[in-house]
Amino acid sequence: MPRRPRLIVPDIPIHIIQRGNNRQACFFTDEDYLFYLDWLKEYANTTGCSVHAYVLMTNHVHLLLTPSKADSAGKLMKRLGQRYVQYVNRSHQRSGTLWEGRFRSSIVQQEEYLFSCQRYIEMNPVRAGMVSQPGDYRWSSYQVNAQGNQSEIIRPHHLYLNLGRSHRARQKAYRELFSHDLDLEEADKIRKATNGNFALGNSRFTSEISEMLGRRVTPGTAGRPKKEKGVTKGST
Repeated sequence: MPRRPRLIVPDIPIHIIQRGNNRQACFFTDEDYLFYLDWLKEYANTTGCSVHAYVLMTNHVHLLLTPSKADSAGKLMKRLGQRYVQYVNRSHQRSGTLWEGRFRSSIVQQEEYLFSCQRYIEMNPVRAGMVSQPGDYRWSSYQVNAQGNQSEIIRPHHLYLNLGRSHRARQKAYRELFSHDLDLEEADKIRKATNGNFALGNSRFTSEISEMLGRRVTPGTAGRPKKEKGVTKGST
């Protein structure tokens, strides 16, 4: 059965998950995390991807980024993945594949789900029971977005910049987003959209993306969803 092509539209955020093969570990030492982040910065710049959030877990990676071109995210993940595998195999005396095939992804309606995705990503270590607070985990963007740590990787989305008029105001407003747990239904929606390579958004957004790409972008029977009344192409 042919694989469904990814849903990627330039300048619209995309949530990416890449897992270790058979859910096995892909990070073994602190140096591994540091090298991965260094190459993420390098290839995000060269491929035209703006990274808004990330978390590096023991056996998988989450990224939230906005690609500037239709092939930007694919080029980023290919170059980053290949270089990191070469490094791991050489450094840890291993061979063969490291990643579980292709990365999984979901195009994200920014007005509705950008911050939900960022919370979903940066709360991953808390849900996994690794830390009690997201700021206690070293290998995520929470310390940048919420606590003001310097980073050459993160490029804030314009919605983040609109949270306040100063760095401190934006960080405070961002921390307040984490004052309550992400709704379980919303978290499940994010998870299913990303694992299934579907669009994450309301019916207006998914209808417009479906029309733009000429194919189905939500679970269900094949065929384009009916266009809602009053929807104009290009609005989000």
